Amino acid sequence: MKLRDDKKTQQIFDAALLLVKDKGLAGITMCEIARQAGMATGTLYIYFRNKEELINSLFAACRKASIDSYFAGYDPQLPFKKGFAIVWKNILQFRVHNFEDAVFMDQCYHSPFINECTSKLTREMIHPLIQLVEKGKEEGLFKDVDTFMLLSFMIGCIHEGVKKAHYAQKPLNDTSIETLFRMCWDGMRR
Repeated sequence: MKLRDDKKTQQIFDAALLLVKDKGLAGITMCEIARQAGMATGTLYIYFRNKEELINSLFAACRKASIDSYFAGYDPQLPFKKGFAIVWKNILQFRVHNFEDAVFMDQCYHSPFINECTSKLTREMIHPLIQLVEKGKEEGLFKDVDTFMLLSFMIGCIHEGVKKAHYAQKPLNDTSIETLFRMCWDGMRR
């Protein structure tokens, strides 16, 4: 039995991300992923039994990487708006620098490929974001509405801003990032 190589796993993940960005989640096959990764289809099946297993593993890895990056430099002792701005900008930067991951994750949220185990794991991973939004509500800074509505609004602002910049090939600069943040803050603020 061949041992799995982390570099090959990453090759597979990179190939899948690129193909999903170009063709969509439902439009890719294991054969295409193997070809894009530069390996035989049989080798791919050593790493993943099927497309569903590959997609679930990749989704969990992308979700973990994104959540880990969101709270870099965050200090809960900071004034709320300042701490929230750090997390907000980290989310934006993750999506800018990992655009294929963001496209992939967005497609996975609405996909039948994601199993209940992976869904549960990713719900647990976003708990720090939920806590952050709830802290804003507790401090009377955010609207007293459903936390998931506020979180959806926040992520939606970031997501659409990043997509527009990417597809228009007009990178976000400090001024546009600050404007987008203020608009999002004003939309969430009580």
